[in-house]
Amino acid sequence: ISEVSGVMAKADIKPKSVCHAEKWSYDVENLYRFQQAGYRDEVEYKQVKQVDTVEYWPETGFVKKLQRRDNTFYYYNKQRECEDKEVHKVKVYVY
Repeated sequence: ISEVSGVMAKADIKPKSVCHAEKWSYDVENLYRFQQAGYRDEVEYKQVKQVDTVEYWPETGFVKKLQRRDNTFYYYNKQRECEDKEVHKVKVYVY
């Protein structure tokens, strides 16, 4: 049974809808980081990279490190990186 549930967890989950962020939040910050690395969000990252966890900064809860599809790594700061002028570019996916 555990093998079946593992496969289902890795199933290709597609978002139902998408909109653009209007103001900065912790969620928008992390989405910004995933999208910089070439993924929709944490769900797609985990599917593509077949990982169970993502590294976060314990102090802020922001994503710390992501592996791009070409296997190079993006390293992020503890502080906010998504500037106000970039917020509207962040896509928020609804599942």
